[in-house]
Order: sequence, then C-alpha cells, then structure tokens
Amino acid sequence: MSTPITVIRDQSQPMRHIVHVRNHIVSTDVSVEEGGIDAGPSPHDLYDAALSACKALTVLWYAKRKNIPVEDVRVVTERDASEERKGVYRLAATLHLTGDLSPAQREELLGVAQKCPVHKLMSSVTTEVATHLAGAPA
Repeated sequence: MSTPITVIRDQSQPMRHIVHVRNHIVSTDVSVEEGGIDAGPSPHDLYDAALSACKALTVLWYAKRKNIPVEDVRVVTERDASEERKGVYRLAATLHLTGDLSPAQREELLGVAQKCPVHKLMSSVTTEVATHLAGAPA
C-alpha cells in the first residue's frame, strides 16, 4: 500500500480543503457558483492535472533515458465534461516540445506520452473505489 492521502477541511473557508500527500500540501476548492471561493483547483482540475503532469514527467524521463535532446516539455489539457453525466468525460492533451528534435523523435515522444501510467489508469484499467465510514466520534 502507498502512503495515504489525507484531505482536511479548512474551516476558515466555506468549502476549501487541504490535501496532504507525503510532505506536500495542495489546496482544493470549488467555484463561487458551487459555493466555494475558488481558493484552489477543484477535484476535476486535480484529476486533469494528474494526466498532464504524468505525460510531461513520463516524456522527460524517457527522453533523458534515451538521450533525446528535449529542452522543455509543456502539456496543455482541455476538458469537455458536457457529457460526463452520460458516462463520457473527454480530455484533450496537447504536447509542446522544444529542443533539437527530429520528426521521428517527436513522434516517438508523442507515443510515450500516450502510454503514461495515468493515461493507462484513466483509459484501460478498472478502478475500484471503496469508501468506508470511520468509527463514531468520541
């Protein structure tokens, strides 16, 4: 098992929560329209960001390992949640690469980005989620 992720409410804000991942802290909130104050990315934003970050990190890791001269990697991901309630959530990730790269290297890195672990989790793995209620408060 991995280190647990803990989310704790920030009671000084209407909806904001603080996400603790190992030694890292991330704030999450919802929009003003949803009752928050937009004091951090929403859970959907974090989901989408996980995909973008995984693609960027995977491409850079691979390029370093294969001595491909990538200078910079940037991933821009756009969401179409218009059919989410019908079971379709669309993410379009655009990979921006700089460096002295041949067309073949660029295509190779695109293929790597399409196989990042989070992309696989989102598109080809069945995720089972179990939610439990902790014991009654003392």
